[in-house]
Amino acid sequence: MPKAKITSRDFVDDRQGKAFLDVVDDPEQRFDTVLECFCDAEWQWRMEDAEIHHDRAPLAGVVRELESHPKVEAVLSGVHACRTQRLRQAIGVVIRIVMERRGWKKAGRKGSLGVRAQRTKGEPAHNTGGLAFWFVRAERYELAEGMPFASVSELCKQMEAAPQPRSSKNRQTIKE
Repeated sequence: MPKAKITSRDFVDDRQGKAFLDVVDDPEQRFDTVLECFCDAEWQWRMEDAEIHHDRAPLAGVVRELESHPKVEAVLSGVHACRTQRLRQAIGVVIRIVMERRGWKKAGRKGSLGVRAQRTKGEPAHNTGGLAFWFVRAERYELAEGMPFASVSELCKQMEAAPQPRSSKNRQTIKE
């Protein structure tokens, strides 16, 4: 699938994106860098791969690279919780736009990316465990035409619903 290109104009024209003009217009937020990252074909492939082959949110496929980008890391590591939260939320909107342009739709659930550390005044909010350091959870997506593989939870439900064959070794007889 060809890569999805998204500009700041596309973002602010989006129904949710327009709520983040403060992030787009703030040069310290480095939103142009975020857009550049998510327009990369390799990133988009890894986002899809995270859903299809790893049963994880698209952000899981790129979160470590995103968080380690010097310009993005500088913003996320800031103490200003509201500003960093707004950027993280705007990133979620960018992901939705990219995924929808590539034939995906929201699954209606979130996937875990980390375990939030206890909040300490004067320190940025980060995680103590999980895949991501700055992101706690992210939206899950599914292909509009259906997923190629069943999730583990779906397979378990199918197995539980199917009648189980019994072997002769496992049967107890009443004669005993």
